[in-house]
Amino acid sequence: MATTHGHLSRPLEHPVVSALRISRTSDLQLRIADAITRFAGSMPFVYLHVAVFAGWMLLAERSPWPTLTLIVSLEAIFLSTFVMIGQNRAAAFQQAKADHDFLEEEAELRTNTELTRQIHVLTTELHRRLLTEGEADTRR
Repeated sequence: MATTHGHLSRPLEHPVVSALRISRTSDLQLRIADAITRFAGSMPFVYLHVAVFAGWMLLAERSPWPTLTLIVSLEAIFLSTFVMIGQNRAAAFQQAKADHDFLEEEAELRTNTELTRQIHVLTTELHRRLLTEGEADTRR
């Protein structure tokens, strides 16, 4: 079940996800890289290549192998670059998320430590008062 916050219709998400989404959508180059990566990692991309290469080999050239090999090699270079862009993006996201989570956990630890100290002080005071009242009752 998606939780929403106040007037927002978007489900709540990790702050790092929100920040990276905003930064990626504001940069045209990153939006283009994301679109290419999304398409290159899809089945329509595979079908398009099967159709283009089959058509080329069967209809366009008598000896397609030298040119086809060159084009496929160049495409592989560019696609591997987009894979690395995706890996760098994932690594940056994981690092940003880990840094954010570390800071949040440290703040939570400080809060819990302070609460534990306060509980100890209150418990000690309650214990002292109960002992004092118990001694007063036994004297009566």
